[in-house]
Amino acid sequence: MSTETDPAGGRGGAFRTKTVEQSIRDTEEPEHALKKSLSALDLTVFGVGVIIGTGIFVLTGKVAKETAGPATALAFVAAGIVCALAALCYAEFASTVPVAGSAYTFSYASLGELPAWIIGWDLVLEFALGTAVVAVGWSGYVRSLLDNVDWHLPTALEGPDVAGGTFDLLAFLLILVLTAILVLGMKLSARITAVVVAIKVTVVMIVIIAGLFFIKADNYKPFVPEAQGQTSGSGWDAPLVQLMFGYEPTNFGVMGIFTAASIVFFAFIGFDVVATAAEETKLPQRDMPRGILGSLLICTVLYVAVSLVVTGMQHYSELSVTAPLADAFKAVGHPFYAGVISFGAAVGLTTVCMILLLGQTRVFFAMSRDGLLPRFFSKTHPRFRTPYRPTILLGVVIAVVAGFTSINELAALVNIGTLFAFVVVALGVIILRRTRPDLHRAFRTPWVPFLPIVSIAASVWLMLNLPSETWFRFAVWMLIGCVVYVLYGRKHSRLGNRGQDARY
Repeated sequence: MSTETDPAGGRGGAFRTKTVEQSIRDTEEPEHALKKSLSALDLTVFGVGVIIGTGIFVLTGKVAKETAGPATALAFVAAGIVCALAALCYAEFASTVPVAGSAYTFSYASLGELPAWIIGWDLVLEFALGTAVVAVGWSGYVRSLLDNVDWHLPTALEGPDVAGGTFDLLAFLLILVLTAILVLGMKLSARITAVVVAIKVTVVMIVIIAGLFFIKADNYKPFVPEAQGQTSGSGWDAPLVQLMFGYEPTNFGVMGIFTAASIVFFAFIGFDVVATAAEETKLPQRDMPRGILGSLLICTVLYVAVSLVVTGMQHYSELSVTAPLADAFKAVGHPFYAGVISFGAAVGLTTVCMILLLGQTRVFFAMSRDGLLPRFFSKTHPRFRTPYRPTILLGVVIAVVAGFTSINELAALVNIGTLFAFVVVALGVIILRRTRPDLHRAFRTPWVPFLPIVSIAASVWLMLNLPSETWFRFAVWMLIGCVVYVLYGRKHSRLGNRGQDARY
């Protein structure tokens, strides 16, 4: 690794760092500047909007029935703690470096250009795949609602997941509409999100309050069912921890709670997207920590409450793995509530798609502004001050992917990508505390380096519980990213070419 000093004050070569001061100066260039319009409330709404989605409406029943029983509530607590540890690290960075790009920008300031590129490349995959997965799920809920009124799309337009289907028209159109909304401005996006989140939280509260009247204490027995060995075998579908150390994760039992936590972790994905909007926040030093930690706390409480209610309404062994909340109310003779829940799920997933797409475009924009991707994509719209070029490009690409692709096991890549980002951000907090102790930090992660180290360990443990096949696909994507960096990013880096680029 080269250690020569570069003009920016960081290290040279692929590990040159971009100073915090330079990152902030770049946001002041008129043609590359984003409009500051978001408050702490907007950020919290964004966080709740993207976190509450597929996880709570689908995973609750699947995990309770197959992995943890009523103790699914404890699995949500465990996953929430892992996210909280990471959130404290994100909050320090987002308040210290209020620049678009989230973990990518944080890594550039602490670990160097190549690690920043790798994490940026990782986030592009995470957000793109997450958006497509949720759009396809949204399409399924909408088709179900249309079936209730006896209106059906042509089979060919229902998507590859349906027998005889070819193209998912609803998922395709959803992403195109959300792309247009994001181009028109963040404040409009925030207002639409606020309305949808209100509907979604209301539905969740209906589940909790109405469900309380149908709880039977006997359904909680046993709260932690007896442990059972998994049947994942020893192939690519086995967790990596099993292939490496011979440890076999269990379903149910105490250790089953942690196995479940690695699954329900998907339900928390999204709070890190809040950090990508730091540059568009009016008072990021104060509001970013509030938005990140506030949205995570609200969602954790709701998740635990919903899982306790659902497993109390219906024995865990009888829960549906596709629509557990709606089917639980059908099982107790209240189909009206089931319909309300299906409607809330369909409406709620729109914000998940929009905010994941928002996160991806901001990371892409930040990488482009640094020259690691073509600078063409770093120009903001002259009127709306939004990164319209990457938004349109990525929106169209993801819409096509969602329309033509059936995505199942690839969804695990979203988990591993997010956990990898958590590891990098926690490591960056430790390094930046040592290299730049002089920086003003409006929010300071407590107990450094102990807390970030615990965050890294917890994230790595959940990663090890993911299938080996997921690790292989993730490694291939990272390898492709390294090749792109060597062939393009390294040569066009504004930091590397600072001496030749008078505009920098």
